[in-house]
Amino acid sequence: MGELAAEKHVRYILAVEKKKDSYEALLMEHLRMNGAYWGLTTLDLLGKLGVVDEAEVVSWIMECQHESGGFGGNVGHDPHILYTLSAVQVLALFDKIHVLDIDKVASYIASLQNEDGSFSGDIWGEVDTRFSYIAICALSLLHQLARIHVEKAVNYIVSCKNMDGGFGCTPGAESHAGQIFCCVAALAITGSLHHVDQDRLGWWLCERQDNKSGGLNGRPEKLPDVCYSWWVLSSLIMIDRVHWIDKNKLIKFILGCQDLEKGGISDRPDDAVDVFHTYFGIAGLSLLEYPGVKPIDPAYALPVDLVDRIFVLRRQPKA
Repeated sequence: MGELAAEKHVRYILAVEKKKDSYEALLMEHLRMNGAYWGLTTLDLLGKLGVVDEAEVVSWIMECQHESGGFGGNVGHDPHILYTLSAVQVLALFDKIHVLDIDKVASYIASLQNEDGSFSGDIWGEVDTRFSYIAICALSLLHQLARIHVEKAVNYIVSCKNMDGGFGCTPGAESHAGQIFCCVAALAITGSLHHVDQDRLGWWLCERQDNKSGGLNGRPEKLPDVCYSWWVLSSLIMIDRVHWIDKNKLIKFILGCQDLEKGGISDRPDDAVDVFHTYFGIAGLSLLEYPGVKPIDPAYALPVDLVDRIFVLRRQPKA
């Protein structure tokens, strides 16, 4: 089956960060905040977060914040709910959420909720269930869920459920594994998983596994892709149906997408690697309980020890 080339993946991620003037870096400039989350969370899952300069990362993140309270994908870029969650998640990795003006960030996110309970991504008004998840996840991490109308948010997500048990980006849109993760995780965080038809959705999700390669795809008739090791697996775990897939075949598929020479993981074997697929490959292995990879929370997409620190330890009385 092969083994995880963890040290090479760590070196790959650190090398990507240093190549700020490369062609690839310029293409990714607008979503560097997301890239920081993918790369740094990968390092944490591999037990190597300490190799980066924490102060430098935190300083850069705060430079990306706007007066509105939201964060841009990079310094000088417009704020968007996508990058705001990534900023909160990265600060959480370093236990630095306290540097935020939490009320300001929460107000920005809450301002993006629409009357029907949905969320816009920014001031331009695009609506997507991704943004519903992002709002709920970020506000939960900040202990600010009460700032939004949670019942309306849940009802909007439920209105995006399809007859196959899956969820789309808006009501009537086709089911897609990425959107399903967003909707299921948002329902899990709000204690609303009773709205999910677990068997029907579980069947749709387990059918995403390719019999030949063992990899997972995002919807019918599509090629398998490492990133769905996260989107599909996390949803199956949250609805308690992960035993419906062949875990060993999926592990073999993920490991087969590694660049064993330079590090990194690609979407499919022999394709070019990138930070996005490296993160989701490692996160998928974490969900599969692969040795040497820290456990990750399937709803918050952050290491379990971090989520425990935010929610469990915070509630324990001080000695």
